[in-house]
Amino acid sequence: MNNPPIPSITAMNQAVDIVLSSRHPENKVAATVFKDGNSLSKTNDWPPAILEKLGQDARVGDSSGTVHAEVNCLTHLTFPSEGGSLAITDPCCPNCAKCIAEAGITSVYIDHKGFEKDFAVRRGDEFQDMSLRILAHAGVSLYEVIRKENKIRLLYEPPNGYIPPEDNPIEIRPCRGTLSDDTLLQTAKLVKVKHERWGCALATDSHGKLWTLVASAHPAIGHTQDDFYKTDGKYDFILEPMNRILMGAARKGLKISQNHIWCSVLPSPREMVNLVGYGVRKIYIGDLNAAKKPASLSSKETLEANQIITFEEMSLSTPA
Repeated sequence: MNNPPIPSITAMNQAVDIVLSSRHPENKVAATVFKDGNSLSKTNDWPPAILEKLGQDARVGDSSGTVHAEVNCLTHLTFPSEGGSLAITDPCCPNCAKCIAEAGITSVYIDHKGFEKDFAVRRGDEFQDMSLRILAHAGVSLYEVIRKENKIRLLYEPPNGYIPPEDNPIEIRPCRGTLSDDTLLQTAKLVKVKHERWGCALATDSHGKLWTLVASAHPAIGHTQDDFYKTDGKYDFILEPMNRILMGAARKGLKISQNHIWCSVLPSPREMVNLVGYGVRKIYIGDLNAAKKPASLSSKETLEANQIITFEEMSLSTPA
């Protein structure tokens, strides 16, 4: 009598089956999000608008033009990611680890061959020092999958009953307004505690009901402002507001309106790429001259010049 298939190995096989379809010439990665019999697999890829208008070699500020496989999955789900699992062909980078945590994923499975790839070896310190730390603090279980042997090896499991601290969770609330610029502006105006970098968006659920999402830049889930971590390298422990909003929508199974997103300052280049991958073509900004880093300004110029995203100023002092 055959044993029933193991869902995590099935999900990993789904990712492996499509990984070579990634258009990335060097680092082909695929991921599968799975939950309650539902699944979605995606590779790392260039959003069509970036690929067609900028090409594979172009940079968006200090970011590549690709959306990573994990985020590509999470931003295209038709079911809530909260409580779900993720199978990846390669170890995740710290940016994806932060998004995985924010999306409410509880288990991550990594193919054992992924640890042997040259790309993974070169960024091994980042995975060990940051990605693992981020996932552990968020209470995410981590496993290695040995597909040929049909085995799963535990790499990390949070303590029994562990609940990650959150001192500034994303706010997701039902809204009585209409899907309009006025509702978006009123949502932003009603936020009382504001971070230097924060944003909001309107979204709908599967029944067409309207929701608002509000988030500020904040350390990854499980880290608080009191244990703020910063690095001198490519990555830090902060998840920026637009990425938090994208992941918050994935967590609850909401679809963000592509024309009703607002951010207090220019998003980071990585946020901009993820927004383009989501299908956003216009974003409102509170201050078009403010950003976390100068690369956001050049990213804005690149995306606007090529008609990929329109950035429109919407000050909170604007009359409703």
